Amino acid sequence: MKNILKYYAGAVCLIAMLFSSCNELDLAPTNKFTDLNYWTSPEKASAVLSMGYSQMFGSEQFFVNEKLSDNLYEGRGNTNEKIITSGQADPSLGRFSSEWQKCFEGIKTCHTFLENVDRVPDMDEALKTRMKAEARFIRTFLFFRLACHYGDAPLFDYNLTMQESNTIARSPKSEVIDFVRKELNDIAGIIPAKQEYSESDRGRITKGAVMTLLARTYLYENDWSNVASICEKIMNGDYGSYSLFPSYEGLFLPENEYNDEVILDIGYVLTLRTWSEYYDAIPLSVGGRVHGMAPTQELVDDYIMRNGKGISEEGSGYNEDDPYVNRDPRFEKTIVYHGYPWKKGDGTTSLIYIKPGSSAEAGVSNLDEYAGPGQNATGTGYYLRKYFDPTAPSGMEAGLNLILMRYADILLMYAEAKYESGQMNQDIWNRTIRAVRQRAGVSDASALDYPAGADLQNIIRRERRCELAIEGLRLFDIRRWKTIETLLNGYPHGARFAADNTQYIRLDERKFDKGRDYLFAVPQSQRDINKNLTQNPGY
Repeated sequence: MKNILKYYAGAVCLIAMLFSSCNELDLAPTNKFTDLNYWTSPEKASAVLSMGYSQMFGSEQFFVNEKLSDNLYEGRGNTNEKIITSGQADPSLGRFSSEWQKCFEGIKTCHTFLENVDRVPDMDEALKTRMKAEARFIRTFLFFRLACHYGDAPLFDYNLTMQESNTIARSPKSEVIDFVRKELNDIAGIIPAKQEYSESDRGRITKGAVMTLLARTYLYENDWSNVASICEKIMNGDYGSYSLFPSYEGLFLPENEYNDEVILDIGYVLTLRTWSEYYDAIPLSVGGRVHGMAPTQELVDDYIMRNGKGISEEGSGYNEDDPYVNRDPRFEKTIVYHGYPWKKGDGTTSLIYIKPGSSAEAGVSNLDEYAGPGQNATGTGYYLRKYFDPTAPSGMEAGLNLILMRYADILLMYAEAKYESGQMNQDIWNRTIRAVRQRAGVSDASALDYPAGADLQNIIRRERRCELAIEGLRLFDIRRWKTIETLLNGYPHGARFAADNTQYIRLDERKFDKGRDYLFAVPQSQRDINKNLTQNPGY
């Protein structure tokens, strides 16, 4: 993937010129790049495909989707995500138009590649075939994004003319999903398995990624039979060899990129392509800026105790006055709480003081303390740790890859599908939930043994939330479970730092209209251009 990024960085200007060129007489001028004179080498073709990789998904979507769920709270300003979750969004909102635009920009790149790569002279046919399949995957990924957010969406498999783009109608969501599934099934026999790539091609789309995306298309429709079938084949190694990385914390550190758990990630590298969202997520005392996204108390409360019980269950051992002890080990690898031992990149540790008044008692600066709404410090009493890149320079321009698909998700999808199909048993539990918890560092037998007679649906859903927290998936889970109607209606909370540390912080009210908010609005700017674009209900 580093090679992909190098091609991308070196060709952005050339590709921009190519995409903006237009010649109605089909002539090829010599003083600018056009479709006719650009496609002269495999390297130039690779640059266009690399552009598609960069447009498939990015950090801006990865983290803001979490803000649209009950995992994160947007602490400052009237941002797009805050407008959406407060129930005030209308079709002119920037998030609605930017999501639409980014998807179709990426789709155009894929079509440009697919329609022109055959122009490259003497290109290796096997390489060309594989690259075409990669472009088709990126295109399906983007159409799936559109279907998830907008439902019905314009569907086409070639570069539209200006007239066509201004008159095309939305295709039913079912047709978009059918197209996605057909494409994925077609390219599954072309794309190599992970182990078939050379080290220089690490990070490319693999057969495992193709099948994982296919499984998600069925997961989001609660088609448990197909989810279980695909996941079982991935677990059996039919599409490449994957396994849980031994360390949950290490899974998200730069020295362990491209490990055996990663199925697909977004490639980043310091100075060449970076992301900086964590500048507004970590404590100020260790280099943060403002609290742009902070974990909610509801997320904190869903982490089990080490004995496997939820904090409200009898016998859990949970102490509200000392709430962070004996918790699921993934909790401290994900969320920064009061008294957190923050490990710095140089190997030293500093305690993070968040509880109001605590830093003065300790004789240290109070940069990180909760100080009420609208302040630079956290709005919930928590900060983020998971995905912190200890190698990032000041300003958090991180080069750490962001994981879009990983093997633990396959295990959790399989567990859910088997439970919802009435087929969960001890063997499946041991292959999935037990394995995921053991890797996380859970060792109590009461947390690892099959809980016959327990509320397995709640256990599996909670496991997904805590294992995959801050990975961009929660929004789509609570949509498909229909729990979003409750979870995003009312007041989310922060730590027990209000009213002299006696009450939980009450955050801004969230509102979810089940007749409208499952889908984004079709951007008004697009409907002004194209009268054939219908609008989603409620907007």
